[in-house]
Amino acid sequence: MLGKLSWAAIPLDQPIPLIAGSVVIFIVLAVIAWIVLNGHLPYLWREWITSVDHKRIGVIYMLLGLLMLIRGFIDAIMMRSQQAFAFHAPGYLPPEHYDQIFSAHGTIMIFFAAMPLMIGLMNFVVPLQLGIRDVAFPTLNSVGFWLTATGALLVNLSLVIGEFARTGWLPYPPLSELTYSPGVGVDYYLWALEISGVGTLLAGINLITTVLKLHAPGMTYMRMPMFCWTTLVSSLLIVAAFPILTATLTMLVLDRYFGFHFFTNEAGGNQMMFVNLIWAWGHPEVYILIMRAFGVFSEVVSTFSGKPLFGYRSMVAAVLVICILSFMVWLHHFFTMGAGADVNAVFGIMSMIIAVPTGVKVFNWLFTMYGGRIVYATPILWAIGFMLTFVIGGMTGVLLAVPPADFVLHESLFLVAHFHNVIIGGVLFGAFAAYTYWFPKAFGFRLHEGWGKAAFWLTFVGFYVVFVPLYAAGLSGMTRRLQHYDVAIWRPWVLIAAIGIVIMGCAAACQVAQLVVSIRRREELRDETGDPWNGRSLEWATPSPPPAFNFAVLPRIEGEEAYWGMKERALQQARLSEEPAYTDIEMPRNSPTGFICAFYATIMGFALIWHIWWMVGVAALGAYATFVVFAWRDNDEYIIPAETVARIDRANRSARSAAVTRRQPAP
Repeated sequence: MLGKLSWAAIPLDQPIPLIAGSVVIFIVLAVIAWIVLNGHLPYLWREWITSVDHKRIGVIYMLLGLLMLIRGFIDAIMMRSQQAFAFHAPGYLPPEHYDQIFSAHGTIMIFFAAMPLMIGLMNFVVPLQLGIRDVAFPTLNSVGFWLTATGALLVNLSLVIGEFARTGWLPYPPLSELTYSPGVGVDYYLWALEISGVGTLLAGINLITTVLKLHAPGMTYMRMPMFCWTTLVSSLLIVAAFPILTATLTMLVLDRYFGFHFFTNEAGGNQMMFVNLIWAWGHPEVYILIMRAFGVFSEVVSTFSGKPLFGYRSMVAAVLVICILSFMVWLHHFFTMGAGADVNAVFGIMSMIIAVPTGVKVFNWLFTMYGGRIVYATPILWAIGFMLTFVIGGMTGVLLAVPPADFVLHESLFLVAHFHNVIIGGVLFGAFAAYTYWFPKAFGFRLHEGWGKAAFWLTFVGFYVVFVPLYAAGLSGMTRRLQHYDVAIWRPWVLIAAIGIVIMGCAAACQVAQLVVSIRRREELRDETGDPWNGRSLEWATPSPPPAFNFAVLPRIEGEEAYWGMKERALQQARLSEEPAYTDIEMPRNSPTGFICAFYATIMGFALIWHIWWMVGVAALGAYATFVVFAWRDNDEYIIPAETVARIDRANRSARSAAVTRRQPAP
């Protein structure tokens, strides 16, 4: 009745996962008990769990991403410390546990930390920058988030029930086939990514529709902020690339569950086809992640330089070129496969060409800063750190795009250092810049600058202390995924990297301290006007935090940097524009559809992993019934009265009017 599930699935003989899982379960139960006992559950259900407000969905996306970032960072600490102890010694992690850790680290960091962080940013910021009230499909937005959360839950469930994949963050056959991975670890991986991939695809469709079809009056494409362009391009990449991932993993599911031979060498299968398909998704995925960070840095550099973004049209052209070229370089991930010198040369050249539009953006940011009055707040420090780090990562990437060099460095720690140079230096630095930059817009008060700068410098220094030694170790021949090693020349580099991870741990502690201190001192850090940074785009025209309807009256756009133009006119006239005529506003009603679908998706995914077929049927029926009920609901919107709209907007106008009177740049 319970398929393959039995008491043997609980790791009673492995103290590390058992203790870690018990601690996590205790913390989760304690938080739930605190919420229930303090009477917060109705509010949480009404305002957050069932919310279809794009801002709240964006916040909980980012909360999920930050939690998974911590989980993935713990895995990184365990890997680095294991290698520090494992010279001529077994270390403290058994090989099978170590293999699960490095597989979980990559999977969590890419799919459940970086992706939710960036999708959350897009959800929160894009409708505000476009001057609209919400995304195109609000309820679908909620469904997309909760399906992503389901995938994250299944990955973490493997910590205490069963095991996770031991194949690496990409489950290459034949290792991931049933013959070599007979347990449920690969199945946890497959179903977590299949379910969360559907959620990501829904988010991509939603954001494409929003950017292309919903604009404030006068907001043409060439008047959109740069973050909206990078959102559009990354969402186009999601819609084009994620079906490849879904189809590839589905074929692996068919191999494992029904004895198909897509990726086995028997009966006409080809394991290298998996590598082709997974990287046909995988390299666009790099740009799905980094593209949104490019948009963040464009906003941050322009704001804190006090200038419009240099070369706006060339930036738009560059991101559109990358959108196309990102699908033409996937084979550089496996030059050693044996495709031949001609094929390798073509993909090597394409890998170098794609560096050109990326370089255009770096020069545009530098020229934006040149001659500007730079304010060295925490967000621009992350941007400057990104430029230095990403350029180094890009240069090592061009080196790896040379097939002969790649033959030497393939599967070495040099490759690991390059990948983290790009992803941490780009995506993570971008996420932290955005977190600091838009936090006051989301919560109404700024983050503490002192703790923020301490977190930046410790992260920046710690990053280089971790990964520069890995370049050296890789050049010395050290391969990745080693649970132990016996080569003395690698030992110093591994120990230095372990010191770096300690520094980055201190940086994480500073991030937590920054949040705690900021919450305690929120009144003195309060953002009264909604424009704490003297911003240039429309999100800064709303109160902080923005109301459910975003804008009391949709703004009329008359040029590029619409909000900057509004501020300039207000300062010249020493007063705000005339108060608008307020009307009732119709907004989408909250819906539990997303949460209920995720509930059934979790049951279905768990049942598929453990072969509990009757439970699969029950969950499928429940999910179908949920959508039927949603489709037939009659009352799907509610009205915000004009009086409420006027009260909220007048309070914000009063704060901005006082700022104009004081001749400050934030009316």
